[in-house]
Amino acid sequence: MRAKLPSESGFVDRDGVKIYYEIYGDGPETMLFLPPWPIVHSRIYKAQLPYFSERFRCITYDGRGNGKSDRPTDAAAYSLENFVADALAVMDATEAGNAILVGLSLGGMHASVLAAHYPERVKAAILVGTVASIGPANFPYLTNTHFETRRERFEGWDKYNREHWMADYPDFVEHFVRHVHSEPHSSRQIEDGIDWAGETSGAVLVKTVEARTMPPPFDVSEAMYRKIRCPLLIIHGDSDQIQSSARAQAVADVTGAEFVTIAGGGHNSLGRFPAKVNSLIVDFLDRSLGIASPARRANRATRQGRRVLYLSSPIGLGHGRRDIAIARELRKLHPDIAVDWLAQHPVTRLLEASGERIHPFSPRLASESRHIELESGEHDLHCFQALRRMDEVLIANFMIFQDAIDEGDYDLVIADEAWDIDHYWHEHPELKKASLAWFTDFVGYVPMASGGAHEVFLTTDYNAEMIEHIERHPGVRDRAIFVGNPEDIVPLSFGENLPLMRDWVPKHFDFAGYVIGEHPRTFGSREELRQRLGYRPDERVCVVTVGGSGVGTHLLRRILLSYPMARARLPELRMIVVAGPRIDPASLNAPEGVEVRAFVPDLDRHLAACDLALVQGGLTTCMELTAAGTPFIYFPLKNHFEQNFHVAHRLDRYGAGRRMAFATSTPDMIADAMVDALRAPTTFQPVEADGAARAARMLADLV
Repeated sequence: MRAKLPSESGFVDRDGVKIYYEIYGDGPETMLFLPPWPIVHSRIYKAQLPYFSERFRCITYDGRGNGKSDRPTDAAAYSLENFVADALAVMDATEAGNAILVGLSLGGMHASVLAAHYPERVKAAILVGTVASIGPANFPYLTNTHFETRRERFEGWDKYNREHWMADYPDFVEHFVRHVHSEPHSSRQIEDGIDWAGETSGAVLVKTVEARTMPPPFDVSEAMYRKIRCPLLIIHGDSDQIQSSARAQAVADVTGAEFVTIAGGGHNSLGRFPAKVNSLIVDFLDRSLGIASPARRANRATRQGRRVLYLSSPIGLGHGRRDIAIARELRKLHPDIAVDWLAQHPVTRLLEASGERIHPFSPRLASESRHIELESGEHDLHCFQALRRMDEVLIANFMIFQDAIDEGDYDLVIADEAWDIDHYWHEHPELKKASLAWFTDFVGYVPMASGGAHEVFLTTDYNAEMIEHIERHPGVRDRAIFVGNPEDIVPLSFGENLPLMRDWVPKHFDFAGYVIGEHPRTFGSREELRQRLGYRPDERVCVVTVGGSGVGTHLLRRILLSYPMARARLPELRMIVVAGPRIDPASLNAPEGVEVRAFVPDLDRHLAACDLALVQGGLTTCMELTAAGTPFIYFPLKNHFEQNFHVAHRLDRYGAGRRMAFATSTPDMIADAMVDALRAPTTFQPVEADGAARAARMLADLV
């Protein structure tokens, strides 16, 4: 899912070549993102556009040769002159005026030409991994001579070759993109680059190389760079294998630009280290142009008392219930504490019903629940891959979080599986501006069999990066709390040559025991609870719920098909379906006799009072049922590693629930399982009631 869609798009026709552009946001200042070499298109800026378009009018376009723009067949069409003319044409068509330019790679060269020769059009420029026309010679394997050399074999950088591009372009692409992102743990960026490169061809890129021999009608020597007068920021990885950092340093020396080196960075730091680069750009615009974010203009002098920013995972409402419980216990220890919640729908609905304060930046967050819904199939969610593909959403939301931290001057951030915060603060500890308490109820990605050897590699790589982050920067998490006990850790390895989860996790986490929103023992007697909820003694109540996202639609429909069969055997059966806030109850076409509700804020009480529950495999709902001793049947989502490994292991330990596979469970089988579950006694292991209080005590000294 894209974190943000353009507000306007169109084409510029220049000399018969159509150039596709997009506009995001409507801020008073304009930022123009210039395309790099046409091996990729404007999606290369996906980690910048959603965030900067909150405050700027952001324009991006596909360079000729890729994306939705035309692909001329004449080499002259790809000259530097034409690329610069395209930029001016897009600026004219979009009324960009005097813009801030951002240019990656070849886009940095274009920005330099515009800043030097069209100074009235450029307010400031940011060059990342820039191509330059001055400085020491670039890598010899990228010269035209190397490109034109005839070869019998193509290994390594010999793949940068005309003949090879025409014969096996995909092989060159994989080689090139892997060297663009030479940093460890860059699999997601490499996949994107290969995908975008597939939208052009070797023949097109050959023309771009041929065009380099055509001198432009304007100066590109050192004298050109000396003409640049606008504020200039140059960001370059010191391990860039495409454009030598020495050449970028030469530009900085001539222009007096600010020069920032990304240690260990490759060619595209905008994509691989977006949190760092985005923050550098924000700081640069603040210093050089006085364009500060609203958060940075906030008056902190009015700050009173201790302040906490709480982030609760939006994937399911159970996190919200347990986090509210922790916040209430923390207030008992610190009555003066103020808690703001940076949260998304549907969690915000639960928080509002509980009287909690929602941070005003919350509506700016991109919907993680929506992304998960779009990634899901028929009761199938490849959770690990969905999280990987949520990178655009996560970086957009992280930057909004950073704004909230700047604005609020918080003492403590409590992050309940807010993966973006944990990742980017570990990747760039200098961005951390408050104490951090990290909560999770599982540690470690586990490959699903359907993903084969490649998924084994990916999960191992992601786990290795997490382990490296924590061991390299152990102080980023001021407190790491596992929601559960050591026995709840799955007896698996993080991957080849990595430690066992049960060995590693206890060294890096404290254990709060399970944290439940409100323990059923506080609800009073079951008979009194049923009476308060309107349940009759002579009926057998079955509650069906699938959480706060729309992923459970298929499961709800199949369970509804089973209802008449179960009702025929149990006339006293009453079924209540909680569709959740993201599923339209009317879309389910429930049979007569079934009650469908969109949202039930006290769902935990209904789960404790009912005779049977049918649910997905989410941990929080299953543990609420376990604590209540309510019989339940759960259907883990196919390919959902957490539900099929971490949750299933924990429920097995408690002896709770009956697991069924959606793919092989017909409506009559579900009806049989319902009847059997209602007739069988439950013998679950007890769930502790003091988890929230224990967690709050672990947090108390951080504020």
